[in-house]
Amino acid sequence: MKASRLAAAAAVAGSAVLVLSGPAFAHVSVSPEGTAAKGGYATVDFKVPNERDNASTTKLEVAFPTDHPLASVMPEPIPGWTAQVTKAKLAKPLTVHGQQISEAVSKVTWTASGKGIEPGFFQKFPLSVGPLPEDADELVFKAIQTYSNKEVVRWIEVQQDGQEEPENPAPVLELSAASDDHHGGGAKGASDDSDDADDSKTAQTGAQAADTDSDDDGGTDTTARVLGVAGIVVGAAGVAYGVFAGRRRSDA
Repeated sequence: MKASRLAAAAAVAGSAVLVLSGPAFAHVSVSPEGTAAKGGYATVDFKVPNERDNASTTKLEVAFPTDHPLASVMPEPIPGWTAQVTKAKLAKPLTVHGQQISEAVSKVTWTASGKGIEPGFFQKFPLSVGPLPEDADELVFKAIQTYSNKEVVRWIEVQQDGQEEPENPAPVLELSAASDDHHGGGAKGASDDSDDADDSKTAQTGAQAADTDSDDDGGTDTTARVLGVAGIVVGAAGVAYGVFAGRRRSDA
């Protein structure tokens, strides 16, 4: 009875694991390549898994947030896909690098020119975006995934604080703290020079330590050689004495 109960419990647990690791967790998501700092530019990837066994994903539409519009959005060319960037007029113009921008990207649409994302595969759709808002911690995008059998899945549900993840969550891009260089590059400052100096000192100290170790090894080798030679001499003297003593006994 115990064995059968344990087997049943194990089967139930295994089924629960399979359910939890199923398609519910494979949804359209967005993540930065590196960091997405506030006020700067970033390259982000929309990751799209194919969740159907009998159809391919042939189209992806990503709607951009209207409360934090992005003036610059450039897709990376993807073999087998065409990308279309749609812009819309802004109710309130943006100021970017001292210039007023009256329109921003409202949507990017990728359409497969071939087989699309086949069952068992996923595809990344990279975008260069910016400037990212300085007064937000995240950006919420809404995505629509279309399959070759005309099925449409809308990843548009916004996660609410304190609640479980919705069935079709919208992709969310987390923003990191603003950096000194909004374009993503790092200028070398005094702290970097100090670090270089410390590295140089460390390397010099290491070299001196290596020389000291080398000297110690040399001294050890010399001592060992002297002792070895002394041992040979003593051994030879012992042998000679033995031979001489043996001859005296024979003569006696």
